[in-house]
Amino acid sequence: MTRFLPLLDVPQGDLFDALSRIGPVLLSNPSLPLPDNSYILLDQNASTDLDQIVAWLDHGAEKLVLPLASAKEVIGLIPQERLVLLLDAVSVSAVSDKVRNGVSGVLLKTPEIDLDLISSVSQFFSKSAIYVLVDASGPPSIYSIQSLLRSGANLVLPSSQLTLDVSSSTQLDIADVFLAPITTDRPDGLFPTIVSTETGHSLGLVYSSAESVRESIITGKGVYQSRKHGLWRKGETSGSTQDVVSVRLDCDSDSLQFRVVQHGSGFCHLERQSCFGEASGLPLLEKTLRSRFENAPEGSYTKRLFNDPELLRSKIMEEADELCRAETGDEIAFEAADLIYFALTKCTAYGVTVADIERSLDKKAKRVSRRPGNAKPQWSAPKAAEVKPTPAVALVDSNAPIRMRTTTLSATSEEERALLLRRPVLKSDEMIEKVKPIVSEVRVRGDAALLEFTAKFDKAKLTSTCIFPPYSKESMEIPSDVKEAVDQAYANIKKFHAAQIDGVTLKVETMPGVVCSRFARAISRVGLYIPGGTAILPSTALMLGIPAQVAGCKEIVFATPPRSDGSISPEVMYVAHLVGASAILKAGGAQAVAAMAYGTETVPKVDKIFGPGNQWVTAAKMLVQNDTDALVSIDMPAGPSEVLVMADHTANPAFVAADLLSQAEHGVDSQVVLVAVSLTPEHLEKIEIEVDEQARALSRVDIVKQSIAKSLIVQVTSIEEALEFSNDYAPEHLILHLQNAHDKVQFVDNAGSVFVGPFTPESCGDYASGTNHTLPTNGYARQFSGVNTLSFQKHITSQEITSDGLKGLGPIVVTLADCEGLQAHANAVRIRLSSMKA
Repeated sequence: MTRFLPLLDVPQGDLFDALSRIGPVLLSNPSLPLPDNSYILLDQNASTDLDQIVAWLDHGAEKLVLPLASAKEVIGLIPQERLVLLLDAVSVSAVSDKVRNGVSGVLLKTPEIDLDLISSVSQFFSKSAIYVLVDASGPPSIYSIQSLLRSGANLVLPSSQLTLDVSSSTQLDIADVFLAPITTDRPDGLFPTIVSTETGHSLGLVYSSAESVRESIITGKGVYQSRKHGLWRKGETSGSTQDVVSVRLDCDSDSLQFRVVQHGSGFCHLERQSCFGEASGLPLLEKTLRSRFENAPEGSYTKRLFNDPELLRSKIMEEADELCRAETGDEIAFEAADLIYFALTKCTAYGVTVADIERSLDKKAKRVSRRPGNAKPQWSAPKAAEVKPTPAVALVDSNAPIRMRTTTLSATSEEERALLLRRPVLKSDEMIEKVKPIVSEVRVRGDAALLEFTAKFDKAKLTSTCIFPPYSKESMEIPSDVKEAVDQAYANIKKFHAAQIDGVTLKVETMPGVVCSRFARAISRVGLYIPGGTAILPSTALMLGIPAQVAGCKEIVFATPPRSDGSISPEVMYVAHLVGASAILKAGGAQAVAAMAYGTETVPKVDKIFGPGNQWVTAAKMLVQNDTDALVSIDMPAGPSEVLVMADHTANPAFVAADLLSQAEHGVDSQVVLVAVSLTPEHLEKIEIEVDEQARALSRVDIVKQSIAKSLIVQVTSIEEALEFSNDYAPEHLILHLQNAHDKVQFVDNAGSVFVGPFTPESCGDYASGTNHTLPTNGYARQFSGVNTLSFQKHITSQEITSDGLKGLGPIVVTLADCEGLQAHANAVRIRLSSMKA
């Protein structure tokens, strides 16, 4: 923890080296590069150049100390935890709530240590750390420093008042200042001291004195206090010396921690690294690799790795690929361990330590400006609208056959069968936590937050959130062949969904004089999420917009990510016109879901949200449906696309392969299963050859390679066995390449949509046959239907009872209400029955 913050003009020399061992240092207007643990102080005359401020923070500055006028310019642009406000005593009253809430600390310049003033400032800045700089010709006394520290404030001293020698009236020994707050209940006055490695792994427990701490700070060597022999300069006789990296007080200032670089055989007198036993995990691996780098015999595998950079490079890439393919927790841990081994081998070969890696991680964490985080072109998956494949550096042999894994169902145990049915684990809790801040911002700040997130995530700077009808002809201009295809798809889908409309009131007389009814009403306001941006997805707009239109929804709100110029693809605009969309929200992701769930100044609030999306969209939908303030429902949970193809001896290998690949190209997490019903090895081989050949002709071959490698062939011996497995799996899409496939549909219990026979590819259902392509995934076909017209309706019941009907029904109700102890319920009937007797 920071209790003492020295102020330096020049970050160099013995004084700086000693001060940097005991905590952060405060530097005045420094130049890059910055030393570690730096705070930056800008005085009243310094210009507030935002680019310079960001550069300091990106290069490792812990915090930036700014005067009031400068702070006002950057608050809201720089994270609160990185800003400290520079004030003098008379300026405190000029601080606004925005400034007070926009900083994490206050550096108070005062001519003397005034504890009442410090207490008053602490109360005003109740959530901020207080730093006190005494602007006097000489340093405060140690007693005054102790009083200041006991108040909870931190001390700032200029380097001109500090020395490496004995304290005087003009300068204080830095060890005296550092140890000012320390206390001990030991009769010998020593301080318990934990000694650890640079990475925080404990080496042992020792004791320190003021004298030993002072020598360690000045020399940078491990020096402690032996309870029997006085000063103990570690390694003086054994050679196992220590270089001190840092000396820190604990939270209540009664013990110390030394972080050191240990040399020689180790810290322990038993010639082990630690007094608490042998090292394990990363410290052991680092020690082992360093030893093997120095002493591994020629011809050993580790020596080959050190001597052959290409071999090491190949192993790192191979293990990275294996980690990407791993699915279970055990597999991921196993493959991650392999990757870390080979990565640390390279680090060792170049003299890079685990501590160096941690320092790099810490420095990255301090960055204020962020790169988009996209993968480099050779590693990224091509986007749906791309025609040409992105060249990729292969992690495995590019000529190796693109094959699925194969298992025989009858040979699997119950546990193994359960694993075949499992989908990738969706960490919905983690994603919901990530989208909460986005949803909250849109809910509270409305359009302003929505426009900010659209600029940040969709890379489109907009002045308005929505487009409202009538839509301009220019925005809907599409090629004539596309228009004809959309029109025909619209007609087919509308015809099928119109046939599903529930327009008939159900009436049942349950007993004489008691008539119960049920009738359907459209959900008034629906929000339809259309994934997009650079991709063109009019098919999803059709699949969601048409049943909403047919059901009679009064408001139909489209939400789709805008293109970089702020426009919406004309194909989606045309569909919005066809289905009568009442608004088009130009936003994607969690922010679009939040806007529709809660409404904003311009975005209409909806009652139910439909549509597929990435994990951010899915998490946001799950979050808002559980918020009673939103009062919104969703269509269904969503996961990666999936298909189960069932094939017997009649199946055309080319057709089967094409159907498998049509789902495999969606993404690397697509779920693809072939259930082979008594197929001969030759027939199965023909299918696999077709998969390999067709895949290589696809623009998205690099995605297909990964998804197919995780895909599965399940060999069964009968149609009954195949259908049983399929019903357990409950696929999103089920394709039947079977003899007399039509007759097998009656045995399908669980599936999102079924495609019957060799000339019914899944693609037709995706686009234009008439059925809906928004379907349950992840096994939810056991409980959920795909989107349909009834999804956009709710059913209301009514009952009408005559006086004679109540005479027959009333006593039954009274008996049951009395049984439950609900007297008012019973009385509502009794009072009516009594009136009939009067």
